[in-house]
Formats: sequence, structure tokens, C-alpha cells
Amino acid sequence: MFRIGIAEDDPSFQKTISEYIERYKKETNIDIQASFFQDGNELVFKYEPIYDVLLLDIEMPKMNGIDAAREIRKRDQRVLIIFITNMAQYAINGYEVGALDFVLKPIKYFSFSMKLEKALKSVKGQESVNILLEYKDGMKKVSSDEIVYVEIRDHWLHIFTVDEEYQLLFTLKEFAAKLADYHFICCSSSFCINMKYVTDFQKDIITLNDKTELKVSRSKKKEVKQALLDYYKGGLR
Repeated sequence: MFRIGIAEDDPSFQKTISEYIERYKKETNIDIQASFFQDGNELVFKYEPIYDVLLLDIEMPKMNGIDAAREIRKRDQRVLIIFITNMAQYAINGYEVGALDFVLKPIKYFSFSMKLEKALKSVKGQESVNILLEYKDGMKKVSSDEIVYVEIRDHWLHIFTVDEEYQLLFTLKEFAAKLADYHFICCSSSFCINMKYVTDFQKDIITLNDKTELKVSRSKKKEVKQALLDYYKGGLR
């Protein structure tokens, strides 16, 4: 599922964008969840780094789209930003916040759908994927690139990132499926690792860069070794 945040103060444009997103969902069969904000100030105040794409009107009261994007970038470097504007020259300022593109008003469906498709393809094509973790104390969007390893223990799935540990009521198999295309491999029925963080593999012990040592099951040993060799192109022996 893709999550899109829209900051637009004009109710008529909110309605149009909502209708366009619903139409796009039906045409592509892509699951999209859209959240609307009345202006940049509301978006910044309520912002959580859970969105894949933001659509920001440049001209809004209280806080315009450019200023909102500057604040968002302090908390979220990965979210893709598309500006909505009456005048194309205003969108030039978007380069300073790493905006992907802009949409001109009045918004036409064909143009909007092309911009949305571009954004969603960009999200899919990233080396990492953003995953929304709904854990005991709340929720947080985490990049797969930040996850060192995951382990099932006492019926809880433990997610170890470079900074924190999260506990989810989730199966290892289901979570591993989300990460399969992003350099993760399961080394036993208990844990899966991000190959990016492997520093050593001796006998049946995988060592990660934080000195964590994990035992690879006998049935997985050959598969894990080959996966690491492929990942590092022969650089790990």
C-alpha cells in the first residue's frame, strides 16, 4: 500500500484530487491511502514519516508548500514531494527541498495520473523500501535499509534497526516476504538478516557490524553463503 499526504486549502481542489486518486486506484488496481490537510501548518504539526508521497499546494495560508516542505525535510528525507501550483516558475524553488515534480492548476486527470505514476514507480525503484511498523507503543515508518536483522522470540517479532528495537505481533515469514527484494535473507526459522550489515561468516556463525553473532541453521548454511557471495560479488569468503 502507498500512503499519500495532500496539503491543499481549496475544498474544490481537494475534491478533484480525491476523485482522481480513486479513479487511478480503479484503473491500476494499486492500493493507495490518501490523507488530506487544510494547509502546510496542519501538515507540519501532525506530520509523521509514514508517507511515500506528498502533494503540496505552494500557495496556502499560514504556511505555504515550500516552507512546509523545508520543515518536513528535517524529519523525513525519503518522502517524495510533488508541488501543486498555478505558476510553473514557483515550482523552481522546489529543487532546494528535493521535489520530484510539480502539477499545474487547473489539474487535469491525464497529467495528474502521469505524475502519480512517476512518483509510485520511483518509490518502487528505490534500493530500500519504507515499512510502517505498528508496534507496542505506536507506529513509525522505517526504511528497510535501517533494519539490521529481525528475530522471532517469545511470539513477538523483534525488529533491530541501527538505532532502536521494535516489537511487533507479526510472523517472521510475513515480514521476511516484505524484505525479500531488499538484500535480506533468512538464516534459520528464527531470524533474517540484512546482508548489508554482515562483517563475517565463519563456520555457522554470522557476525553483524554491531558485533551481534547469530547461528545459521545447517539447512540454510549453503544458501546463506551463496547469497552473501552474490551480494558482495565474491568479496566475502
